[in-house]
Amino acid sequence: MAPIEQPIGNETAPAVSLSDSGLELRRELGKWDLAAIGINQVIGSAVFILPSQVAAQLGNWSPIAFVAVGLASLLVALCFAEVGSRFEGTGGPYLYTRAAFGRFIAFEVGWMQWFTRVTGQAAVVNALALALGFYWPAMTSGIGRIAMIASVTLALAWVNVRGIRQSALVINLFTIAKLAPLAVFIVVGSWFIDASRLTPLGPVSLNEASTGALLLVFAFGGYEVIGIPAGEATQPRKHVPFAFVTTILAVTVIMTLTQIVATGTLPDLATSTTPLADASLLFMGGAGALLISAGAVVSMTGNNMGAVLTGSRVLFALAEHGELPRFFRAIHRRYRTPSNAIVFTAIVALGLALSGSFAVLAVASAIARLVTYISACAATIRLRHRTFGGAVEPALFVVPGTLVPLLAISVSLLMLAGASRQQLLGGAAALAVGAALFIANNWFARSPRDHS
Repeated sequence: MAPIEQPIGNETAPAVSLSDSGLELRRELGKWDLAAIGINQVIGSAVFILPSQVAAQLGNWSPIAFVAVGLASLLVALCFAEVGSRFEGTGGPYLYTRAAFGRFIAFEVGWMQWFTRVTGQAAVVNALALALGFYWPAMTSGIGRIAMIASVTLALAWVNVRGIRQSALVINLFTIAKLAPLAVFIVVGSWFIDASRLTPLGPVSLNEASTGALLLVFAFGGYEVIGIPAGEATQPRKHVPFAFVTTILAVTVIMTLTQIVATGTLPDLATSTTPLADASLLFMGGAGALLISAGAVVSMTGNNMGAVLTGSRVLFALAEHGELPRFFRAIHRRYRTPSNAIVFTAIVALGLALSGSFAVLAVASAIARLVTYISACAATIRLRHRTFGGAVEPALFVVPGTLVPLLAISVSLLMLAGASRQQLLGGAAALAVGAALFIANNWFARSPRDHS
């Protein structure tokens, strides 16, 4: 079905295609809303926990490694920015790969994105229970844990159902609230850095480098979701590229400075399980440790809020193009949100969180991200050299030449080659499940697909 034009301010922006009920998603996200979604998804629990794990693998090279992976992520983000500037609908990488490579590859990418979001949400809400359990031990087990996980998951789903504007406002607030403690940590901690702890730069084995790189892929992961809610953005073809570049630059600076402060202030950083809280305790006392702990709780909650928003939109996009049952493309009559997709995503995440099975599934999350990166970067090149008869718009943001996409693909493949056997098997299993779902949907489909 062709898009319908709807006025926005003094401009006219195309609305997304209509659902079976004749309803459409509201376009209310601006460029800073999209950037906040990206920053919120990258700055989750990892920035509070991974500094010690990265240091354990890379030693004093870790701050430099954050910069290096940030630059590598920028290469990938520039590809996302270019290909995203061609599309106005919901789906992000799913739409890009569908246009470039067809339905099957696109379904695998969409499935892996939803898979990453829902397992990540389950993992983060469990980490949230552990964080709160430091102050309220009842939250870590039994009915207290169940009640906390269920209340947070369902509350975030409720906000998401209520409207995209309300969801964006909550995410914006969470993003500001999580960045404030990190800013205090960086500014105050910079006065207590012992420069001798940043040197010497010792030798690092190939295995340690590969393991550290994959940890950093996880740390920087999440920005790929920026284009998913483009169908609810006011000017997606202009604002999506802005949000991608802004997100990567912002999080690279934040995480690198955080790693420098943690490395320069905390003795035996590699052995700490709560590195930022431990470092804060040293140079800010108990109040500093409490601030960072509260920041971690806010950060994880905001990350889950974004996971519900973006994960549900992937389901909606798949259903909108006939790759999942129509149930998932239903739009709430009052709130104009993909309510069925939101509720389903939240329920699956809740089940995984309470059962603990997310721990088995999460092993494939790094592979799932790399599959998405490689596919979107390849789509960037493919869409430059293919005629679509108007089905795909010209790019409004263009990265000159093919060097950047090729480097982005090469870096992603290099990181993929460094994955452990367990991670590769987990990723392959997830892709196999996606292929089975694709075949099953084709087999049982009863209505014609919209291939527009």
